[in-house]
Amino acid sequence: MRGPTRRAPPGPPLTKPWALLATWFGSGRLPFAPGTWGSLAALPFAAALQWLGGPWLLVAASVLVFLAGCWASVEYVRATGRKDPPEIVIDEVVGQWIALILSPFTLQEVALAFVLFRSFDIVKPWPIRWIERRWPGPLGVMLDDVAAGMMALAIMALVHLVPA
Repeated sequence: MRGPTRRAPPGPPLTKPWALLATWFGSGRLPFAPGTWGSLAALPFAAALQWLGGPWLLVAASVLVFLAGCWASVEYVRATGRKDPPEIVIDEVVGQWIALILSPFTLQEVALAFVLFRSFDIVKPWPIRWIERRWPGPLGVMLDDVAAGMMALAIMALVHLVPA
């Protein structure tokens, strides 16, 4: 069991493209709460994608990064021999981007989408935990965060339906 002071092994070198992607440019290797670091590291990319092409570009990028994340996660898991290495955070990137699809990128909207996504990802209410258990391994690593992102997106949609 890993305690708060014990860190996971460093993992494969970031010179491997799949390791760089899986850890989202090394953000998953930062100490303490790698998923939160990965979600934070996703934000500037999401803002750039929204600025360049709006929500549809963010949707397209989410799909592409999901596919790349499946590949990168398989390679990372194979290289480390660990089922779900915590430093794999490309799943958090995809989930966070999904949560931000409807966001106009104000500080309040981004903060709400961030908190919602991280909460769902950490607590794992149904169906997220079911997905995680149903698909163990790299696909499950990716899919449970997609589900957390979709749940956060649904709440963001409800927030936008309520008049201010």
